This record gives sequence, C-alpha cells and structure tokens, in this order.
Amino acid sequence: MKTLNKSIVSAILFLVVILFPNKANSQVTDNGYINVDWQFNMPIKTGFADKASGWGMSFEGGYYITKNIGLGMFMTYSTNNDYVERQTMMLTETSALTTDQMHSIFQLPFGVSARYRFLPDAIVKPYVALKLGTEYSKLSSYYNSFSSSDKNWGFYICPEVGTTIYFTSSQKVGLHIALYYSYATNKSDVLIYDVKGINNSGFRLGLSF
Repeated sequence: MKTLNKSIVSAILFLVVILFPNKANSQVTDNGYINVDWQFNMPIKTGFADKASGWGMSFEGGYYITKNIGLGMFMTYSTNNDYVERQTMMLTETSALTTDQMHSIFQLPFGVSARYRFLPDAIVKPYVALKLGTEYSKLSSYYNSFSSSDKNWGFYICPEVGTTIYFTSSQKVGLHIALYYSYATNKSDVLIYDVKGINNSGFRLGLSF
C-alpha cells in the first residue's frame, strides 16, 4: 500500500507540472490555483474500517472564470485500517471461520470541482466548494496469511468549506485549510460484511499556489 501511495503522489506531482506550467513556474496569471494537502479522513458508519486515519493526500487545480467562481479538477486518496478481535463468522450454512482480522479501506476519488470564494481581493479567502466524480475503492480483510477483498467503482460527491491564508501580499503561496463531507455509492461484499455506500468526513491541510 505504501508503494501504491508513493506512485500516486509521483504521478499527481508530474501532472501538476505538466498541466499548470505557468502557475507553477512563472506566476503569469493570478486566476489559477493549485492545492496540495495532507488529508485526515474518517469513514462514517460503514461497518468496515471506520477508524480515522491520516494516511491520505488531496490534489486540486483550477481556474477562476470570474473573481469569485472557480472551476477545476481534483484527485484524493486515503487509507483507513481497523483491527477486529477474534470472532467466529458463519460464511455459509455449513462453514465457519474463527480468526481476528485487519480491515482496510482504500479510496481514490477524482473528478471536477467548482468553488465560490467570498473575498477575492483579501489575503484570507474563505470559500465553499462542490466536487463531483467517480471513486475507486478496495475493501480488504487480512486474517492469518490470507486475505479477502473487493474492488469497485462508484459515483462520488463532496461538499467542502475552506479558506486560503496567504503569507504575503504577493499571494504566491498560502496555507490551505478545508473541512469536507463525502459520499460514494460504492458497494462491497467482503466475507460477512456488506458495505452499501461509503460516507466520510475529515479535513485537509496544505499549501495553495
């Protein structure tokens, strides 16, 4: 999983440099934005790996078509793990499994975003945003030397409220803070666990360029 996370980070940073060269290098326009954030994520009542975790990041880039309205694209990923104590599970009417488990949810949503910022000319720029797209998820249960998993895709929606606080009046680099709630329609069956939809809440903290 750590190798996968490193590969995703490398790919996103490469895309940022390719897709936003003017903003990243020469600061030609003040209308573009890039956010690179650490993400703290907590699944809500999924019944599977609901423990909060800081194993995640968020990447977003876009352009303000007016002083207040911005459109862009995003990609995030997160991993949540939870230990389940030893128990006996009835897999079928004639078979059972007794073991402890480590549950894991890996989520990778990406898509388009729209935001409205309230104070476009201020150093502190609060905003509200909505992100829509698709999510790839993998739910896994690890027990003894075995594992069971289910991979799937679903629709993703994420309202967000946040702010960017710039360090200087030039507004080239700022601190980005955001709170979010997300829902994905992904459905999974792992052993005796039936997950129908994945709810999350959390926060993002990073830099805005």
